Amino acid sequence: MKAVVIKGKGGPEVLRVEDVPRPEARGESVLVRVHAAALNRADLLQARGLYPAPAGVPADIPGLEFAGVVEAVGPDAEGQAKVGDRVFGIVGGGAQAEYLTTHPRTLARIPDGLDFTRAAAVPEAFITAHDALATQGKLTPGEAAVIHAAGSGVGTAAVQIAHAMGCLTIGTSRTAGKLDRARALGLDVAIVNPSGEFAEEVKAHTDGEGAPVILDLLGAKALAENLKAVARRGRIVVVGLLTGAKAEFDLNAMLARRATIVGTTLRARPLEEKIAATRLFAASVVPWLERGVVKPVLDSTFPIDAVGKAHEHLASNASFGKVVLTL
Repeated sequence: MKAVVIKGKGGPEVLRVEDVPRPEARGESVLVRVHAAALNRADLLQARGLYPAPAGVPADIPGLEFAGVVEAVGPDAEGQAKVGDRVFGIVGGGAQAEYLTTHPRTLARIPDGLDFTRAAAVPEAFITAHDALATQGKLTPGEAAVIHAAGSGVGTAAVQIAHAMGCLTIGTSRTAGKLDRARALGLDVAIVNPSGEFAEEVKAHTDGEGAPVILDLLGAKALAENLKAVARRGRIVVVGLLTGAKAEFDLNAMLARRATIVGTTLRARPLEEKIAATRLFAASVVPWLERGVVKPVLDSTFPIDAVGKAHEHLASNASFGKVVLTL
């Protein structure tokens, strides 16, 4: 089968498209013919040697999300999936290939009106956003949520999910144009923050109370402002480190707000936790997709043979929503 293979450590130059052995559906696994796979910043980091794949998945084939068709079912997976099912889901790696194997309960059914390309733009962004907001952040209808990097894949998904929950959505970005586009997805308050300051504006839109939930994809440089912007007993959920991993931490500020800081990632979680997150996504978000309440945000598509150009585009920070490879 054809697959993206990382050859060394670096940027797009270390990516190759090669023929590799096709996996087989064994035990409690299914074989999926992948038709499209989205890119994530984790792929950029993995190519640089900074984010190795977890045990049990291909070490040199990137890709965390996909859309395709079940082609074979392992003997212990009978009844959990069937040949011909149109499915999408997340994996620890190996999605940027024509075939992959995975546990059937990490799959969700693709709504009938969604093609493979747009479906591939859904799983990582929407499962991450839903898990971070609803499960980790305990966001409830009517609360305010700050969503950093609102024009990113996770950001655009989080804006839509929070809006669908009836929440006040507050988004930040260094780019006014991305925030303007996010308004069409349900963004209520747009904060352009090239200087990194946003807390006072968040308070101005929350009667001085701050936001109960902050979804942070920025990391280090946002920490101090997050602690100013979070409501009392609020939750800061960190899912990305775009501005770095190390920052000075004002414990007094956290204690004064009685705030909770939660760090979360999907890739390294045990199988049962990934299954749980996927099942919640299937129950809560897929019906919204079916009714058009939320939708995938597709920035651009590239054929698998142009994977290097796709990486360059994602790394440029020019994208709004997801970059998808077609196979």
